[in-house]
Amino acid sequence: MMKFGVSERLACRVLGQHRSTQRKVPAGRSDEVALTADIVELATQYGRYGYRRIAAMLEAAGWAVNAKHIERIWRREGLKVPARQPKKGRLWLNDGSCIRLRPEHPNHVWSYDFVEDRTHDGRKSRMLNVIDEFM
Repeated sequence: MMKFGVSERLACRVLGQHRSTQRKVPAGRSDEVALTADIVELATQYGRYGYRRIAAMLEAAGWAVNAKHIERIWRREGLKVPARQPKKGRLWLNDGSCIRLRPEHPNHVWSYDFVEDRTHDGRKSRMLNVIDEFM
């Protein structure tokens, strides 16, 4: 097909496109909007689920879709699974309160900190400070 006096081969090479993109018109699904709405609804309802589990739930609900198609919609909509909170060493609860261990007797709760400074001639001076919190 010669449009503008340039061959398809040359035009595609200049644009950096593959020639097959010019021959096949992508056929979208007729129910793409409903599928996207269902994916977003399931993602908001089940916030910890990823696109693979959502794809399995959609298949169980009767949708005939591929997991790769679900992933493309997932990325297009900007959906993400939030990162988990670290379980180790937490000082907070779900209600936002903070629990710290209160000292009940001497040698019960200790705190430590490293302090670093430089002397007047530029040498490093490091100290480990250890404090009994009961006092």
